[in-house]
Amino acid sequence: MTFDDSKFRPSLLFRSAHFNTIYPNRKRKVEGVNYTRKRLTTWDNDFVDLDFSKIGSKQLVLVLHGLEGNSDRQYARGMVKMANQRGFDAMVFNQRSCSGEMNLLPTSYHSGKSDDLKFVIEEIAKDYESIFLVGFSLGGNILLKYLGEQGSIVLKQIKKAVAISVPVDLSDSAIQLAKRQNWIYMRRFLKTLKAKTTKKMQQFEALSISIDELNSCNSFIDFDNLYTAPVHGFKDANDYWKQASSKQFLNDIALPTLLVNALDDPFLGKHCYPYQEAKLNKQLELITPKHGGHVGFGESFNIENPLWTEGLAMQFFTS
Repeated sequence: MTFDDSKFRPSLLFRSAHFNTIYPNRKRKVEGVNYTRKRLTTWDNDFVDLDFSKIGSKQLVLVLHGLEGNSDRQYARGMVKMANQRGFDAMVFNQRSCSGEMNLLPTSYHSGKSDDLKFVIEEIAKDYESIFLVGFSLGGNILLKYLGEQGSIVLKQIKKAVAISVPVDLSDSAIQLAKRQNWIYMRRFLKTLKAKTTKKMQQFEALSISIDELNSCNSFIDFDNLYTAPVHGFKDANDYWKQASSKQFLNDIALPTLLVNALDDPFLGKHCYPYQEAKLNKQLELITPKHGGHVGFGESFNIENPLWTEGLAMQFFTS
């Protein structure tokens, strides 16, 4: 089935990439979502928290949040609410350190940590006949990487997947976010990442990071060179970005997958639009609306309405 992005018609202000990135995520309030939390102990003696919104269905929509997100982000709540309204159970996978409680290890989550997603899916698959996956931004990169790694051996319960606003080339995205016009996003991300890393430093004295080094980080290359790469076993930031980017796994995706990246997304450079990969893999459909920003896709100030991508995802799942 081909999806027509011309049906996304944002009003004038929502054609601004920055406005559509910020407004739906800061001003929208999704009501009527009530979670029940389940904690899973991981194979390495850590934990992850899963927030379920169940209506008694044997079909589940599993949502992966973006960088420094969680189940209470409005885009996650909106997707959960839409899934429930369409007759699906829903669950948000809070990645390590993102559920409101720090995880137990010096490591955390990162853009390529698909082993946690594999673990979570295998733990919950016994309870559902069908599982549909939705990933936003960093969560979308993890989702696409996981699907490519699994290829034709992906669990039979997983039927389809949707990935939204995905930096499939992490190096390209890091360069884009380091540009002056994106300082507001970089500052916000680094503020929470530094706060978490400070807690890690207090928790684990073996981390050879000083406060001065941490405070001097002004970009992802600084932070990933200092913490993300060495702690998670990568040589440096570039090695981490290279190994964790989902773009190299797209050719091996073996189930129907929809990738939605707006052309005006301020987080994405030109290498984050995998036209060639989508052309070569019939299971992967890429649509690139002219507008939408990053995890935005609002159409008007009527923020009670679902976002365009929420309806699109459910249309894809039920088509």
